[in-house]
Amino acid sequence: MNQKEAGELRRRFAPEKSTVRRVYGCYVNNTGEIVAYLDEPVSTMPAEESEQYLSLFKKTLSGTIGKNLIDIVFSTQQVVDSDEHRLLSALRDSELQDEAAREVFYQTVIQSMDLDSSYVILLAHNVYDVPYRGKDGDPFAEASDQVFSFIVCCVCPLKEGKASLSFCPAENEFHSRVPSPTVCPPELGFLFPAFDDRAANIYSALFYSRKPDALHQGFLDAVFRIEPPMSAVEQKETFQTALSASLESACSLEVVQTVYEQLNERIEQHKESKDPEPLAMTAREVGAILTDSGVQEERVTAFCETCDREFGEGTALNPANLIGGKRFEVKTAEATISLNAEDSCLVETRIVDGRKYLLIPVGEGLEVNGMPVH
Repeated sequence: MNQKEAGELRRRFAPEKSTVRRVYGCYVNNTGEIVAYLDEPVSTMPAEESEQYLSLFKKTLSGTIGKNLIDIVFSTQQVVDSDEHRLLSALRDSELQDEAAREVFYQTVIQSMDLDSSYVILLAHNVYDVPYRGKDGDPFAEASDQVFSFIVCCVCPLKEGKASLSFCPAENEFHSRVPSPTVCPPELGFLFPAFDDRAANIYSALFYSRKPDALHQGFLDAVFRIEPPMSAVEQKETFQTALSASLESACSLEVVQTVYEQLNERIEQHKESKDPEPLAMTAREVGAILTDSGVQEERVTAFCETCDREFGEGTALNPANLIGGKRFEVKTAEATISLNAEDSCLVETRIVDGRKYLLIPVGEGLEVNGMPVH
């Protein structure tokens, strides 16, 4: 899936567009026991309550593809004959009305969860009459030629309330009360099947994690039975290790600056193009940047081989995950310099009187702890 497709589905959870009829789920305490089940029609809920449920489901389609949103790809064998795919299909095909399938799913999730608090598992089924889009991108709802039926799940931690004095009108007195636990935004969730090329793809699902560096590998293995993908943080660390270990002494500030500048430039160009497909680069493309920076061919080859070994041969990676954000940070034992990625060229190295220095041009507006100085 791409960002545009995720956004298109996210809009289906607006109150005026949603076709969610019932919300299912269960409340699980911190010992892994189900305290209560939820099976409630949306039509009988107060408007504010139904909007809160829809907002939680909508959140599982938020974030960036490749960071918070991860494509889950099933093998052909899994789709043909596997317990995990059969369970997800049963939930979707029954529109979540299969009570036995829901119970199996709840237990599967509970046995895999690593949350320290109690939580709720929420499920909803939604139907989308996919409008036909002309060459100019304008939708034609009346020309819809397919219906996208899908389920969405989210796991939300519960925040325990603190005791406080509250006024009791019936007794005309203040008494200490502990508020009921409140539902927090989803920690993780998923959509099944994926919405690829604006159609159902039963070979794929879209997984959501609130923290890009914590992909809940136990959940991924239990529900999808796939090899957990590298998180964005793991990709960055692996990329940096491959650079430093392969280039050795050739891994200079100037070379790293060039790599970061080139990757950041491609990220910005991709944003300006408004291409819905995620930006991706292979190790060979990064290797070409290293070659242009004057790195010896054997070092570049070593880098590409290391990336193939760690990421998988020919794997395309998101440059935003590799450089880890919009900041360029240079750190010594005594000081840290942080700049916008596009300003990384301002930092240079120089040897003065036999000592190594980092130099940054000083323009207008020099401050020390917020105080203007000359």
